[in-house]
Amino acid sequence: MKALFDISFTKFVTPSILKVLYILFMIGLGIMYIVIVVAAFYESTGMGLATMFIFGPLVVLVYLALIRASLESLIAQIRTAENTAELVRLSGGSASGFDQPGPGSYPGPQAGPNPGPNSGPQNPYQH
Repeated sequence: MKALFDISFTKFVTPSILKVLYILFMIGLGIMYIVIVVAAFYESTGMGLATMFIFGPLVVLVYLALIRASLESLIAQIRTAENTAELVRLSGGSASGFDQPGPGSYPGPQAGPNPGPNSGPQNPYQH
């Protein structure tokens, strides 16, 4: 709960919330399944049976798989960000990125000896 009020965003809250969110999605899909089956039985008994045993479970499984894949993708992005920040910290840099040179501050090529006219890419077919 303390991490929710961290205005410096030093800790990700999403990984701890995802378990609860996934359970809520499963409960919501279960309620949706029941509502659809009841509505199908109001239409006809055959449609209700088909929905209860074929269409309903198929739709719930597809939605559950899409939700799971989305949440796993989100957690993978967060773990990548955490690992990148750790690598930057271990290399002696700052994970915040504020003291790093920006895209417009590239110092350009380093001054060095002039390599001469034949030092560039060579054409292997030229003799």
